[in-house]
Amino acid sequence: MPISRISMGSVVDASQPEALKAALAEFISMLIFVFAGEGSGMAFSKLTDSGSTTPAGLISASLAHAFALFVAISVGANISGGHVNPAVTFGAFVGGHITLLRSILYWIAQCLGSVVACLLLKLSTGGLETSAFALSSGVNVWNAVMFEIVMTFGLVYTVYATAVDPKTGDIGIIAPIAIGFIVGANILAGGAFDGASMNPAVSFGPAVVSWSWDSHWVYWLGPFVGSAIAALVYELFFISPSTTHEPLPIADY
Repeated sequence: MPISRISMGSVVDASQPEALKAALAEFISMLIFVFAGEGSGMAFSKLTDSGSTTPAGLISASLAHAFALFVAISVGANISGGHVNPAVTFGAFVGGHITLLRSILYWIAQCLGSVVACLLLKLSTGGLETSAFALSSGVNVWNAVMFEIVMTFGLVYTVYATAVDPKTGDIGIIAPIAIGFIVGANILAGGAFDGASMNPAVSFGPAVVSWSWDSHWVYWLGPFVGSAIAALVYELFFISPSTTHEPLPIADY
């Protein structure tokens, strides 16, 4: 049972140089991701006179986030695991793959990376607004929570299937690509409704810099719930010691 493997960890372990280096890697990866993702929306708005909410703007956001996440995960994978998302870290914690104290260290680093990225964007664009995530007209908070739960479930399930599962073998090489693709696809699905965050830190940075907190809790509750469900489902059905499934031979696909 994954719950039985949950560990609090110790302050000594969380303060080791390796843990601090991992946190720094998460900070840098998040900075890279948010600067490119949020920055692409700001650039599109500038070029199209606030046209980022158009279909073309949605496609632009999807591609920018998919590409940037692929890079951010790749550069951090060998140091911190390349979580680049508090929800992914929470899913790893629920599955017993990271301690609570190290998770908290990651969450702080991820949120700081997002805030710094947004501050750098504001400074480098001459004070343009880093728009916080918000619900679209006709979308209530529970609609948005459900969107975030389902989208983050898909994201964290993909993380488990391509990066966490010990049986991944060579498929682990394409993990950053698959994770970037599911985020890009989910932005196309949910972006018009609630912005399709799937990542509390990505929502946190713009909210801090623009000081806009309307329905901000949605972007924490939804991703954390979706992440926990994905972690439990994958752990119980596909990683649990009682599970004996064998990967199909290539010829069977």
